[in-house]
Order: sequence, then C-alpha cells, then structure tokens
Amino acid sequence: MKLELGNFHVEDIEFGDETTFNDGVLTINKEEALEVVYKDEHITEADLKIVKPGDMVRLVPVKEAIEPRYREEGGPVFPGVTGDLMQAGDGRTLAMKDMSVLVVGKHWGGFQDGLIDMGGEGAKYTYFSQLKNIVLVADTDEEFEKHEQQKKNHALRWAGMRLSEYLGETLKDQEPDEVESYLLDPITKRSEDVNSLPSVVMVMQPQSQMEEPGYNDLNYGWDTNKMLPTFMHPNEVLDGAMISGSFMPCSSKWSTYDFQNFPLIKRLYKEHGETINFLGIIMSNLNVAMEQKERAAQFVAQMGKSLGADAALVTEEGYGNPDADYVGCLVALEDAGIKTVGVSNEATGRDGGSQPLVTLDPKADALVSTGNVSDLIELPPMDTVIGELEALARDGLSGGWEDDEVLGSSVKEDGSIIMENNSMFCGDQIAGWSPKTMKEY
Repeated sequence: MKLELGNFHVEDIEFGDETTFNDGVLTINKEEALEVVYKDEHITEADLKIVKPGDMVRLVPVKEAIEPRYREEGGPVFPGVTGDLMQAGDGRTLAMKDMSVLVVGKHWGGFQDGLIDMGGEGAKYTYFSQLKNIVLVADTDEEFEKHEQQKKNHALRWAGMRLSEYLGETLKDQEPDEVESYLLDPITKRSEDVNSLPSVVMVMQPQSQMEEPGYNDLNYGWDTNKMLPTFMHPNEVLDGAMISGSFMPCSSKWSTYDFQNFPLIKRLYKEHGETINFLGIIMSNLNVAMEQKERAAQFVAQMGKSLGADAALVTEEGYGNPDADYVGCLVALEDAGIKTVGVSNEATGRDGGSQPLVTLDPKADALVSTGNVSDLIELPPMDTVIGELEALARDGLSGGWEDDEVLGSSVKEDGSIIMENNSMFCGDQIAGWSPKTMKEY
C-alpha cells in the first residue's frame, strides 16, 4: 500500500463570499458552511469563529479536533463513518496543514471535554494553540446528555467531520505544496537489507472501555470495544480509518487530528530501512474485565511473535483502569521475547506522591512519560471565551471542579482558572508530540 498525502500549508483563514483555497488562504462562506453543520436536525445553534496562535482566546469545552482533507480518488475522508466503507491508506489524500477544525460546546461540557488557550501562559500546554483553527461552537437538543457527566457528543462530533470534508473539497484539482509518501512492502517481500535490521511493531491501544455504543474510538466505523487485536497497515491510521471517541479524561485523548498525523507512526516510517524494519501496527483495545485484558495481551504477544518482531512500541490512550491493559501488554510482549517500550502519561496525584500507573511490573522497565494528568495549572483571565467557561467547573470536566475545600471553584469570579492538567485538550500528546520534558531534582 502506498499513501500520498498532498499537503497544502494554510497561511491564513478568513470569511468571505465563497469557500475557496487560494495562495495559502482559506476563505469560508460562513452561511454555506453552517448549512453543512445543520444537516443534523439535532444541532440547534451553531456559529463559526476563527482563532489564531497568540490570540487571547480561551476555548472550553473543546470536544474534537479534525484536519480538513479531500480524497482525490473519491470517497469519504472517514470510511465507514462519513460515507461508505472503503479501503483507507492507498492512493492520494489532500490535507490542509497548520490548521484544524475544533468543535466546542456552546454550553454543556463533560468528563471527556477540555480547554485550549490560544495565547498567554496556557498556550504552551497544547499543540492546538500552534494552529490556525476554524472553531465550530454549537449546541444540540440532546437534552438527555446535558447534565450527564459522560456525553457521546454525537451531533457535534459528526458536524465537525462534515465541516472538515466540506473545507477539504476546496483542494480538489489543486497541486499541493509538498507530498509525503508512505510505502511499506509486504512483510514477506522485503529486501535482505531491510530484513537484516531490527524488526519493530507498534501497538496502539485506543480508548474502547465503554460497553454502550457511541463513546469509543471507531475503526472504520467499528466500535473498538467489539474488536480483538487486529493487524493494520500504518497508512490506514494516517488516512482516516480511526476516529476519536468521546470517553477519556481530555489530556489523555487522541483526537481525530492526532490519528491523522500520528507522529510516532511517522517517526517509525522515517527510521524504516535505515535503523529498523517497521512491521506495521497491532491495533489493540482497552477492556473492562480482567479476563478481557489478559486475552487481548495474549493476542498482541502472539501476533508480535508471529510477525517476527524483535521490539515493540506500545502506546496507551488514557490512564487508570487502562493501565492494567497497558502494563499487561508490555509484560506479555516481554515474556514472548520482544523488547518493549511503553509510551503513556501518568497520574501521580497533585502532590506527586502516588503510584504513576495503576499497575506496575518489573518487566515494564522502559517507559516514556508524556506528562502528569494531576498537575495543577493556574491561568489568568482571557480577553475572549468561546463556549462557556463555567462548564469547566459545573459539568464534571475531568480536571475541573465546582468546589474544593482548599482551592474553591475551578472558575474564579474574575475569569481566572485553576484546574488539573486532565482538562487540557489532548495536552499530554501521547501520539508523540508532547512539548513536555522531564526535570531532574
């Protein structure tokens, strides 16, 4: 499979009479774009805003981020989700770089939603402050979800995907600024030089713990709670096969944008044929019952061994209960003779004194931490809030609270905030582009 990503660098975004992309400028007809949003009858209010790096703007509750794209040979950008099921990862897809579509609730947030500051001190905590963003801020008539801590956010998330495809269509018949090519020969057809290198497989554990449909990450539209570990071509992940879910404390999430651009996958590609033989991806899952966790770990280890992997890189979306899947997978791979490195964030408590992962094992001795979900973050008021600031305290966002006997509310009367890193939108970037570093004492 050969995937070509034709990249168009977006230098500016503006509203205008027509939706076009010319000379690096994305112009959006707001009225026409909102018609695409309102195709779902559950959307009751919607508006589009433009935010850019350095703007003194706070966005909350942020629900999703998506990169606008267009599939040159036809078909949906997200097969099995926004259109018919088809093979992803082969052919040419055109992509808008240096920007994203952000989906923000006009009022109601939940456990899985987060916050982005585009400027000031808070901007350093999330990658999305570095992008030019078209923000869909909207509300729905999904009354049953308003006061639920867990929200599926279906209408808003799907509206974001439709909007992204609508914007991506402006790239049709244009020549990209650059083309990234991703090609892996079949495992049994590789050259002697490549086969002589250490063979590495990547294991991805997307969020899939919810047994009720509508919350979990999707694989070609398939609820990942229902799947067993599956061998996938990395091009599929980069080309729309994976969709972010609506469950997981927000700093630990993989947005759809993260799947589309997964830096760890791209780095393994860069090393392929030079320092490693990149075998591909085992797409696993995160389960609830211990028996399910053990079964998945056995499948992963068997697949890694059957593929001939010398080493594995395991990435976990989330923390807490999923740590048992994560560490169990690391141990099973090590027991199979496969040297394994894990990448995740950690939860050490506000004082830093708690065990960083729920379960640990001496065999899990090569771990990369992308951040501590429990870190307290204090940020001053911002000039503008898109969404509703009170959602951070009121609606059970995983890093916010309505009242604390010591710290008070997460949202202060002057608009300043205090929260755990938990609420920073995709802040720990387990996908591989965390800006955080370790500090030695």
